[in-house]
Amino acid sequence: MVIAIRERQITYISILIVFIGFISALMYRRVDHIYRTLVALVGLSIPLILHKKASDPPKKLEPVLMPLYNEKTMMILGIFIAIHVSLVNVPFTTMDLFHKEWTDADMISHFLGGLTVWLILTEILNHLNLSERKTIEYSFLIFIAACVGWEIAEKLSESEISFIHETLLNKARDLVMDVLGALFGLHIVKNRGYPFELNHDIR
Repeated sequence: MVIAIRERQITYISILIVFIGFISALMYRRVDHIYRTLVALVGLSIPLILHKKASDPPKKLEPVLMPLYNEKTMMILGIFIAIHVSLVNVPFTTMDLFHKEWTDADMISHFLGGLTVWLILTEILNHLNLSERKTIEYSFLIFIAACVGWEIAEKLSESEISFIHETLLNKARDLVMDVLGALFGLHIVKNRGYPFELNHDIR
């Protein structure tokens, strides 16, 4: 119970950081960041609203909704989003570390994003009554396919988005950071049972 309260507090702090980013975006009239922070605020608020409306997810949707009901997973999501938003626009400044002042900052977001996405994906698969081995195998197959698909989509959109111009080497580095984040997720799940435990008794 104490752990859950602590994690909820960290999620609230993450929401506060994103809100500060929203205020900063308004101050400097950065339209793209206004939209970004608004989406982040709504996304981080959904699990909190769900917990108040229903203590448990509906049975039919339980596997898909379980990550939203896991405060540990949502805390990790909150930390990722708060850091990412702050890198794209450092609060109360016009600095965009992600795209301008320090473009290597995207490695931080890719690592944390890889960790978060893999955890959410794996938690969903873990509730489909698969064995531990199959859960891990399928999670990495889907995860890597999604990461490659994202990088391809991003590359194809470069002509439409002026501030995105990445070399193939940069794309490869992004994928490496995504996978490193996922591997770290695998480490904490298997060795610490955090933020959830994998199925061990199904073969």
